[in-house]
Amino acid sequence: MRREHIIVGMSGGVDSSVAALLLLEQGHRVEGLFMKNWEETDDVAYCTAQQDLEDAERVCEDLEIPLHTVNFARQYWDRVFAHFLAEQRAGRTPNPDVLCNREIKFQVFLEHALRLGADRIATGHYARIDAAPDGGRRLLKGVDPGKDQSYFLHALGQRELARSVFPLGGLCKAEVRARATEAGLVTHDKRDSTGICFIGERRFADFLARYLPPREGDIVTLDGRVIGRHRGAWYYTIGQRQGLGIGGVAGAPEAPWYVVAKDVEKNTVTVVQGADHPALFARRVRTGPIHWIGRPPAALPFRCAAKTRYRQPDQPCTLLEATDAGAECLFDTPQRAVTPGQSLVLYAGEVCLGGAVIEQTRPE
Repeated sequence: MRREHIIVGMSGGVDSSVAALLLLEQGHRVEGLFMKNWEETDDVAYCTAQQDLEDAERVCEDLEIPLHTVNFARQYWDRVFAHFLAEQRAGRTPNPDVLCNREIKFQVFLEHALRLGADRIATGHYARIDAAPDGGRRLLKGVDPGKDQSYFLHALGQRELARSVFPLGGLCKAEVRARATEAGLVTHDKRDSTGICFIGERRFADFLARYLPPREGDIVTLDGRVIGRHRGAWYYTIGQRQGLGIGGVAGAPEAPWYVVAKDVEKNTVTVVQGADHPALFARRVRTGPIHWIGRPPAALPFRCAAKTRYRQPDQPCTLLEATDAGAECLFDTPQRAVTPGQSLVLYAGEVCLGGAVIEQTRPE
Protein backbone atom coordinates (compact mmCIF):
# COMPACT_ATOMS: atom_id res chain seq x y z
CA MET A 1 0.00 0.00 0.00
CA ARG A 2 1.33 3.42 -0.96
CA ARG A 3 2.02 5.70 1.98
CA GLU A 4 -0.33 8.67 1.74
CA HIS A 5 -0.88 11.95 3.53
CA ILE A 6 -4.37 11.58 5.01
CA ILE A 7 -6.21 14.14 7.11
CA VAL A 8 -8.85 12.65 9.40
CA GLY A 9 -11.96 14.56 10.39
CA MET A 10 -11.66 14.31 14.18
CA SER A 11 -15.04 14.68 15.87
CA GLY A 12 -13.86 13.93 19.39
CA GLY A 13 -15.65 10.57 19.29
CA VAL A 14 -14.40 7.00 19.33
CA ASP A 15 -15.03 6.37 15.63
CA SER A 16 -12.79 9.10 14.24
CA SER A 17 -10.21 8.29 16.92
CA VAL A 18 -9.93 4.69 15.77
CA ALA A 19 -9.98 5.74 12.11
CA ALA A 20 -6.82 7.77 12.77
CA LEU A 21 -5.27 4.91 14.74
CA LEU A 22 -5.86 2.39 11.95
CA LEU A 23 -4.40 4.67 9.29
CA LEU A 24 -1.29 5.19 11.39
CA GLU A 25 -0.91 1.43 11.78
CA GLN A 26 -1.13 1.11 8.00
CA GLY A 27 1.88 3.40 7.69
CA HIS A 28 0.23 6.56 6.41
CA ARG A 29 1.20 10.09 7.33
CA VAL A 30 -1.83 11.11 9.40
CA GLU A 31 -3.06 14.48 10.65
CA GLY A 32 -6.31 15.40 12.35
CA LEU A 33 -8.72 18.25 11.69
CA PHE A 34 -11.48 19.38 14.04
CA MET A 35 -14.37 21.23 12.41
CA LYS A 36 -16.52 23.69 14.31
CA ASN A 37 -19.81 23.90 12.44
CA TRP A 38 -22.04 25.78 14.88
CA GLU A 39 -21.63 28.96 16.93
CA GLU A 40 -22.86 28.13 20.41
CA THR A 41 -24.09 31.61 21.56
CA ASP A 42 -26.52 30.51 24.28
CA ASP A 43 -26.40 26.85 23.28
CA VAL A 44 -23.51 25.88 25.56
CA ALA A 45 -25.71 23.60 27.66
CA TYR A 46 -26.63 21.57 24.57
CA CYS A 47 -23.58 21.74 22.32
CA THR A 48 -20.62 19.55 23.21
CA ALA A 49 -18.17 21.23 20.82
CA GLN A 50 -15.71 22.34 23.50
CA GLN A 51 -15.58 18.90 25.15
CA ASP A 52 -15.31 17.27 21.73
CA LEU A 53 -12.37 19.50 20.84
CA GLU A 54 -10.61 18.65 24.09
CA ASP A 55 -11.12 14.93 23.45
CA ALA A 56 -9.81 15.29 19.88
CA GLU A 57 -6.74 17.13 21.19
CA ARG A 58 -6.10 14.39 23.75
CA VAL A 59 -6.41 11.62 21.15
CA CYS A 60 -4.10 13.37 18.69
CA GLU A 61 -1.59 13.98 21.45
CA ASP A 62 -1.65 10.27 22.38
CA LEU A 63 -1.31 9.26 18.72
CA GLU A 64 1.42 11.87 18.25
CA ILE A 65 -0.22 13.48 15.24
CA PRO A 66 -0.91 17.20 14.65
CA LEU A 67 -4.45 18.55 14.99
CA HIS A 68 -5.76 21.42 12.88
CA THR A 69 -8.88 23.35 13.88
CA VAL A 70 -11.13 25.25 11.54
CA ASN A 71 -14.44 27.10 11.83
CA PHE A 72 -16.98 26.22 9.13
CA ALA A 73 -19.97 27.75 10.96
CA ARG A 74 -20.69 30.28 8.21
CA GLN A 75 -20.56 27.63 5.49
CA TYR A 76 -22.73 25.33 7.59
CA TRP A 77 -25.34 28.04 8.06
CA ASP A 78 -25.38 29.02 4.38
CA ARG A 79 -25.24 25.53 2.86
CA VAL A 80 -27.04 23.36 5.40
CA PHE A 81 -29.01 25.19 8.06
CA ALA A 82 -30.66 27.73 5.75
CA HIS A 83 -31.89 24.87 3.57
CA PHE A 84 -33.02 22.97 6.68
CA LEU A 85 -35.18 25.93 7.78
CA ALA A 86 -36.59 26.48 4.29
CA GLU A 87 -37.64 22.85 4.06
CA GLN A 88 -39.25 22.93 7.51
CA ARG A 89 -41.07 26.13 6.59
CA ALA A 90 -42.39 24.46 3.45
CA GLY A 91 -43.83 21.59 5.47
CA ARG A 92 -41.21 18.96 4.69
CA THR A 93 -38.90 17.07 7.06
CA PRO A 94 -35.33 17.49 5.79
CA ASN A 95 -32.34 15.33 6.66
CA PRO A 96 -29.49 17.75 7.43
CA ASP A 97 -26.98 14.91 7.90
CA VAL A 98 -27.15 14.10 4.18
CA LEU A 99 -26.62 17.74 3.21
CA CYS A 100 -23.86 18.21 5.80
CA ASN A 101 -21.93 15.29 4.32
CA ARG A 102 -22.29 16.58 0.77
CA GLU A 103 -21.68 20.27 1.45
CA ILE A 104 -19.36 20.36 4.47
CA LYS A 105 -17.52 17.13 5.22
CA PHE A 106 -16.89 16.07 1.64
CA GLN A 107 -16.68 19.47 0.03
CA VAL A 108 -15.58 22.30 2.33
CA PHE A 109 -13.48 20.00 4.54
CA LEU A 110 -12.12 18.14 1.53
CA GLU A 111 -11.03 21.36 -0.20
CA HIS A 112 -9.44 22.63 3.02
CA ALA A 113 -7.55 19.34 3.50
CA LEU A 114 -6.27 19.41 -0.08
CA ARG A 115 -4.98 22.94 0.50
CA LEU A 116 -3.09 21.56 3.51
CA GLY A 117 -1.40 19.08 1.19
CA ALA A 118 -3.47 15.97 1.88
CA ASP A 119 -3.79 13.20 -0.67
CA ARG A 120 -7.10 12.10 0.80
CA ILE A 121 -9.42 12.64 3.76
CA ALA A 122 -10.82 10.07 6.17
CA THR A 123 -13.83 9.99 8.48
CA GLY A 124 -15.26 7.56 11.00
CA HIS A 125 -18.24 6.62 8.84
CA TYR A 126 -19.30 2.98 8.71
CA ALA A 127 -19.19 2.49 4.94
CA ARG A 128 -16.77 1.16 2.33
CA ILE A 129 -15.34 2.27 -1.01
CA ASP A 130 -14.10 -0.06 -3.71
CA ALA A 131 -13.36 -0.09 -7.43
CA ALA A 132 -16.28 -0.27 -9.85
CA PRO A 133 -16.12 -2.45 -12.98
CA ASP A 134 -16.02 0.69 -15.14
CA GLY A 135 -12.94 1.98 -13.31
CA GLY A 136 -14.77 4.40 -11.06
CA ARG A 137 -15.60 4.09 -7.36
CA ARG A 138 -18.48 2.32 -5.64
CA LEU A 139 -19.97 3.14 -2.25
CA LEU A 140 -20.69 -0.02 -0.25
CA LYS A 141 -22.54 -0.61 3.00
CA GLY A 142 -20.54 -0.97 6.18
CA VAL A 143 -20.28 -4.60 7.34
CA ASP A 144 -22.03 -3.78 10.64
CA PRO A 145 -25.72 -3.67 9.67
CA GLY A 146 -26.58 -1.78 12.83
CA LYS A 147 -24.10 1.02 12.05
CA ASP A 148 -24.02 1.15 8.23
CA GLN A 149 -24.07 4.85 7.24
CA SER A 150 -24.17 4.60 3.46
CA TYR A 151 -27.68 6.10 3.63
CA PHE A 152 -26.18 9.43 4.75
CA LEU A 153 -23.43 9.27 2.11
CA HIS A 154 -25.55 8.59 -0.98
CA ALA A 155 -25.13 12.17 -2.30
CA LEU A 156 -21.36 11.81 -2.74
CA GLY A 157 -19.89 11.65 -6.22
CA GLN A 158 -16.91 10.06 -7.91
CA ARG A 159 -14.52 12.90 -7.01
CA GLU A 160 -15.39 12.73 -3.31
CA LEU A 161 -15.11 8.94 -3.15
CA ALA A 162 -11.77 8.97 -4.96
CA ARG A 163 -10.39 11.34 -2.33
CA SER A 164 -11.89 9.62 0.73
CA VAL A 165 -11.11 6.71 3.05
CA PHE A 166 -13.47 4.97 5.47
CA PRO A 167 -11.19 2.89 7.73
CA LEU A 168 -14.09 1.55 9.85
CA GLY A 169 -16.18 0.14 7.01
CA GLY A 170 -15.04 -3.42 7.61
CA LEU A 171 -15.47 -3.33 11.40
CA CYS A 172 -18.32 -3.69 13.85
CA LYS A 173 -18.84 -1.11 16.56
CA ALA A 174 -17.75 -3.51 19.29
CA GLU A 175 -14.44 -4.04 17.48
CA VAL A 176 -13.91 -0.29 17.21
CA ARG A 177 -14.42 0.21 20.93
CA ALA A 178 -12.13 -2.72 21.66
CA ARG A 179 -9.37 -1.18 19.53
CA ALA A 180 -9.80 2.17 21.30
CA THR A 181 -9.63 0.49 24.71
CA GLU A 182 -6.54 -1.49 23.72
CA ALA A 183 -4.82 1.70 22.57
CA GLY A 184 -5.81 3.56 25.75
CA LEU A 185 -7.71 6.29 23.90
CA VAL A 186 -9.74 8.62 26.10
CA THR A 187 -12.73 8.22 23.78
CA HIS A 188 -12.96 4.43 24.14
CA ASP A 189 -16.16 4.55 26.21
CA LYS A 190 -17.53 7.91 25.07
CA ARG A 191 -21.23 7.83 24.26
CA ASP A 192 -22.08 8.15 20.58
CA SER A 193 -23.44 11.49 19.42
CA THR A 194 -27.24 11.59 19.52
CA GLY A 195 -27.60 14.02 16.64
CA ILE A 196 -26.62 17.32 15.15
CA CYS A 197 -24.88 19.72 17.52
CA PHE A 198 -27.36 22.55 17.07
CA ILE A 199 -30.22 20.30 18.21
CA GLY A 200 -28.37 18.36 20.90
CA GLU A 201 -30.43 16.89 23.72
CA ARG A 202 -33.18 19.50 23.70
CA ARG A 203 -36.76 19.08 22.48
CA PHE A 204 -36.74 19.62 18.72
CA ALA A 205 -39.88 21.80 18.68
CA ASP A 206 -38.43 24.14 21.33
CA PHE A 207 -35.27 24.62 19.27
CA LEU A 208 -37.14 25.11 16.00
CA ALA A 209 -39.39 27.72 17.62
CA ARG A 210 -36.39 30.07 17.81
CA TYR A 211 -36.41 30.27 14.00
CA LEU A 212 -39.98 29.31 13.08
CA PRO A 213 -42.26 30.84 15.74
CA PRO A 214 -45.32 29.01 17.09
CA ARG A 215 -48.42 29.32 14.93
CA GLU A 216 -51.37 27.54 16.47
CA GLY A 217 -53.78 25.64 14.27
CA ASP A 218 -56.21 22.74 14.15
CA ILE A 219 -55.50 19.05 14.44
CA VAL A 220 -58.04 17.35 12.17
CA THR A 221 -59.12 13.87 11.16
CA LEU A 222 -59.25 12.63 7.56
CA ASP A 223 -62.87 13.74 7.33
CA GLY A 224 -62.01 17.25 8.54
CA ARG A 225 -63.26 16.97 12.13
CA VAL A 226 -61.28 19.19 14.53
CA ILE A 227 -60.09 17.17 17.53
CA GLY A 228 -57.30 19.31 18.95
CA ARG A 229 -54.86 22.17 18.55
CA HIS A 230 -51.18 22.21 17.59
CA ARG A 231 -48.31 24.70 18.10
CA GLY A 232 -47.38 24.95 14.43
CA ALA A 233 -47.64 22.52 11.51
CA TRP A 234 -43.91 22.75 10.79
CA TYR A 235 -43.04 21.17 14.14
CA TYR A 236 -44.53 17.79 13.19
CA THR A 237 -43.52 14.94 10.91
CA ILE A 238 -45.32 12.06 9.21
CA GLY A 239 -45.81 9.08 11.50
CA GLN A 240 -45.30 11.13 14.69
CA ARG A 241 -47.18 9.92 17.75
CA GLN A 242 -45.68 11.82 20.65
CA GLY A 243 -46.44 15.45 21.44
CA LEU A 244 -49.90 15.67 19.86
CA GLY A 245 -51.71 16.28 23.15
CA ILE A 246 -54.86 14.53 21.99
CA GLY A 247 -56.85 13.08 24.86
CA GLY A 248 -60.07 11.12 24.71
CA VAL A 249 -62.05 11.97 21.59
CA ALA A 250 -65.82 11.50 21.62
CA GLY A 251 -66.88 8.63 19.40
CA ALA A 252 -63.31 7.42 18.85
CA PRO A 253 -61.75 4.27 20.30
CA GLU A 254 -58.93 4.41 22.82
CA ALA A 255 -56.05 4.07 20.37
CA PRO A 256 -53.01 6.31 19.73
CA TRP A 257 -53.13 9.02 17.07
CA TYR A 258 -50.48 9.49 14.38
CA VAL A 259 -49.67 12.37 12.03
CA VAL A 260 -50.51 11.39 8.46
CA ALA A 261 -50.31 14.78 6.73
CA LYS A 262 -49.69 18.47 7.38
CA ASP A 263 -50.57 21.61 5.46
CA VAL A 264 -48.46 24.64 6.38
CA GLU A 265 -50.57 27.01 4.28
CA LYS A 266 -53.83 26.02 5.99
CA ASN A 267 -51.81 25.34 9.16
CA THR A 268 -53.50 22.01 9.81
CA VAL A 269 -52.12 18.69 11.01
CA THR A 270 -54.09 15.61 9.94
CA VAL A 271 -54.09 12.54 12.17
CA VAL A 272 -55.38 8.99 12.10
CA GLN A 273 -55.78 6.33 14.76
CA GLY A 274 -53.70 3.20 14.88
CA ALA A 275 -50.12 2.48 13.85
CA ASP A 276 -51.35 0.39 10.91
CA HIS A 277 -53.90 2.81 9.49
CA PRO A 278 -53.87 2.51 5.66
CA ALA A 279 -53.34 6.27 5.26
CA LEU A 280 -49.90 5.87 6.85
CA PHE A 281 -48.76 3.54 4.05
CA ALA A 282 -47.73 4.09 0.45
CA ARG A 283 -46.27 2.02 -2.38
CA ARG A 284 -45.62 4.77 -4.92
CA VAL A 285 -43.05 7.42 -4.04
CA ARG A 286 -42.24 10.46 -6.16
CA THR A 287 -38.84 12.11 -5.73
CA GLY A 288 -36.70 14.87 -7.13
CA PRO A 289 -33.91 14.03 -9.61
CA ILE A 290 -31.81 11.04 -8.60
CA HIS A 291 -28.13 11.52 -7.86
CA TRP A 292 -26.33 8.46 -9.24
CA ILE A 293 -22.98 7.63 -7.64
CA GLY A 294 -21.97 5.67 -10.74
CA ARG A 295 -23.67 5.12 -14.05
CA PRO A 296 -27.50 5.13 -14.09
CA PRO A 297 -29.31 1.93 -15.14
CA ALA A 298 -29.24 1.21 -18.84
CA ALA A 299 -33.00 0.74 -19.02
CA LEU A 300 -36.19 1.20 -17.02
CA PRO A 301 -38.06 -0.26 -15.25
CA PHE A 302 -35.16 -1.16 -12.98
CA ARG A 303 -35.34 -3.64 -10.11
CA CYS A 304 -33.43 -2.70 -6.96
CA ALA A 305 -33.99 -2.08 -3.27
CA ALA A 306 -34.45 1.15 -1.35
CA LYS A 307 -34.56 2.72 2.08
CA THR A 308 -36.75 5.68 2.97
CA ARG A 309 -35.09 6.17 6.37
CA TYR A 310 -31.86 5.29 8.16
CA ARG A 311 -31.50 1.71 9.47
CA GLN A 312 -34.56 0.53 7.57
CA PRO A 313 -34.05 -2.95 6.07
CA ASP A 314 -33.72 -2.92 2.29
CA GLN A 315 -37.14 -2.86 0.64
CA PRO A 316 -37.55 -4.47 -2.81
CA CYS A 317 -38.85 -2.01 -5.38
CA THR A 318 -38.99 -1.04 -9.04
CA LEU A 319 -37.72 2.27 -10.35
CA LEU A 320 -40.36 3.19 -12.93
CA GLU A 321 -39.10 6.59 -14.02
CA ALA A 322 -35.89 8.60 -13.63
CA THR A 323 -35.48 11.90 -15.47
CA ASP A 324 -34.00 15.31 -14.81
CA ALA A 325 -37.45 16.32 -13.54
CA GLY A 326 -37.71 13.55 -10.96
CA ALA A 327 -38.26 9.86 -10.38
CA GLU A 328 -40.98 7.44 -9.37
CA CYS A 329 -40.44 4.29 -7.34
CA LEU A 330 -42.94 1.47 -6.77
CA PHE A 331 -42.35 -0.68 -3.69
CA ASP A 332 -43.34 -4.34 -3.65
CA THR A 333 -45.08 -3.83 -0.31
CA PRO A 334 -46.60 -0.71 1.27
CA GLN A 335 -44.11 1.43 3.21
CA ARG A 336 -45.04 3.14 6.46
CA ALA A 337 -44.63 6.87 7.14
CA VAL A 338 -42.67 7.78 4.01
CA THR A 339 -41.85 11.43 4.61
CA PRO A 340 -41.36 14.26 2.07
CA GLY A 341 -37.99 15.90 2.59
CA GLN A 342 -36.29 12.68 3.64
CA SER A 343 -34.17 10.64 1.23
CA LEU A 344 -35.01 7.65 -0.90
CA VAL A 345 -31.71 5.75 -1.20
CA LEU A 346 -31.28 2.97 -3.77
CA TYR A 347 -29.25 -0.24 -3.38
CA ALA A 348 -28.18 -3.25 -5.39
CA GLY A 349 -27.10 -5.68 -2.70
CA GLU A 350 -24.17 -4.12 -0.84
CA VAL A 351 -23.77 -1.30 -3.37
CA CYS A 352 -25.35 2.09 -2.71
CA LEU A 353 -26.46 3.38 -6.12
CA GLY A 354 -27.49 6.90 -5.11
CA GLY A 355 -30.69 8.58 -4.05
CA ALA A 356 -33.08 11.50 -4.17
CA VAL A 357 -35.25 13.68 -1.95
CA ILE A 358 -38.80 12.39 -1.45
CA GLU A 359 -41.45 14.79 -2.73
CA GLN A 360 -44.76 12.94 -2.71
CA THR A 361 -46.34 9.62 -1.81
CA ARG A 362 -49.53 7.92 -2.90
CA PRO A 363 -51.45 6.42 0.05
CA GLU A 364 -52.67 2.85 -0.14
